[in-house]
Amino acid sequence: MKSRTAFIAIFALLAIAAVAIAIFALGGDKPPAHALRPNDASLLVRGGQIYTERCAACHGAELKGQPNWRTRTEDGLLPAPPHDAGGHTWHHPDDVLFRITKFGVARGAGIADYRSAMPAYDGVLSDEDIVAVLSWIKSRWPESVRRMHDDLNARSLKKSDR
Repeated sequence: MKSRTAFIAIFALLAIAAVAIAIFALGGDKPPAHALRPNDASLLVRGGQIYTERCAACHGAELKGQPNWRTRTEDGLLPAPPHDAGGHTWHHPDDVLFRITKFGVARGAGIADYRSAMPAYDGVLSDEDIVAVLSWIKSRWPESVRRMHDDLNARSLKKSDR
């Protein structure tokens, strides 16, 4: 009986060591700071509430955006784009989406002269609230689009590691 317990203990320690080595070999022990979490149920509840309060008036309750969102209005601004699978939100990695939401389009996307009606939420929403909203949006995309977005994130992280 003691030898069986010792075997299990040794096996468990080896398994833990293997996981630690794998994490180290892959270059990190945690996801990026602003990684979206579309499978975190409690985060999604919070994100949906914030989206309804702060985003739906422009981007639509169903994520459809405003009509003619690709055509500038008389004031030179683009209408709010959709955040559903038909829009371009999923074409941007998590970090870019986070920065655009927090700092506004010009600063967040690094386009100095870009004018937008999109407000910056720095000082209005916490970083975790921004991640919650963006995670909720991603959770509404079809699985195939979510996989493409995950692939985009992986490619983006590889580029930033160089």
